[in-house]
Amino acid sequence: MTTLNYPLSNIQIELMKLYGTNLSDSDLYDLKNLLARFFAERAIVTADAIWDKKGLTDDDMDKLLNAES
Repeated sequence: MTTLNYPLSNIQIELMKLYGTNLSDSDLYDLKNLLARFFAERAIVTADAIWDKKGLTDDDMDKLLNAES
């Protein structure tokens, strides 16, 4: 593998490997959905951990949702 003179993240390197593959529109759509679900799940897990750490309740969320700006 050729060494680059500028840094790429690990995800950029993996995505670059995919560029040599000509995916069908259907496969590309599936890949995009897979990535979206992956990052959505990570966000939910992180938000849940913060929620639990702060000891928040459903009532707290209702108050936040109904608060006027």
